[in-house]
Amino acid sequence: MKTHAEVVVVELARDGATGRGECVPYARYRETVESVVAQLEAAAQAPSLEEALAALPAGAARNALDCAAWDLRARITGRSVAELLGLPAPRAVPTAVTISLDHVEAMRAAAAEAAHAPLLKVKLDAHDPAARLLAVAGAAPAARLIADPNESWTAALVADMAPVLARTRVVLLEQPLPAGKDDALEGIACPVPICADESLHTRADLAAVARRYQAVNIKLDKAGGLTEAAALLAAARAAGPRVMVGCMVASSLAIAPALPLAAAAEFVDLDGPWWLARDRDGGCRFEGGVILPPQPGFWGDPEP
Repeated sequence: MKTHAEVVVVELARDGATGRGECVPYARYRETVESVVAQLEAAAQAPSLEEALAALPAGAARNALDCAAWDLRARITGRSVAELLGLPAPRAVPTAVTISLDHVEAMRAAAAEAAHAPLLKVKLDAHDPAARLLAVAGAAPAARLIADPNESWTAALVADMAPVLARTRVVLLEQPLPAGKDDALEGIACPVPICADESLHTRADLAAVARRYQAVNIKLDKAGGLTEAAALLAAARAAGPRVMVGCMVASSLAIAPALPLAAAAEFVDLDGPWWLARDRDGGCRFEGGVILPPQPGFWGDPEP
């Protein structure tokens, strides 16, 4: 069970303004707080911010630095990040609310508690996924569902689960097979779109992903910042996959940069701060499964 979120925050200062960015080092991608801090300390020796960003690979460290740079730019120019990127202004949007993997009755109870939300993400594994999914669907009869096996299924299990997916209001099946072993998805018959998460980080992954998936999950920590994430959004639009904007468990400082992308996405999964006992002051709010933007001046827009 996850009890806390470990994040790294970057601050950039210039001309009396300060920009901030937050990232979440993720063990799945061999990242730790220490490794990300080491990457950022090395990047700080670069002659310019542009060279520092170019020296960092896609991942959490570059995300924090890139988001801090965008925040700083907005405060110096007096224009919002959404305006600078030509993206929609952040607005209230429905977000998936996660039902964590647990025994069937616990997941049923969690779904009943979150049944007011219009979209639930159901965490699954290869052990009795049908019973868990049916329990959640029964406890939240009005909600749409995203099924997320987190790389734990096989192609045969996808086929076996197809009838259950078809009758349980599932609108998306997220990363059922392990990344790097998902070629079996090419041509597979599934009644709902299959979404790439771990298989997609940047635009370099899009061509292979588009042959196997019908949707992509864009996360700033995977893409290495808002710059690449926005470019990936545009490339996905051109290539055809539907778009989900996702996150790690993090504070609103990590979520705010994703909100301009969320306003242009079909699916939004930005409930990271939902699970925090205490978020940052002025951060995002949640009402009935809808995420509301943070207060003016929190991130990415001029000071109010």
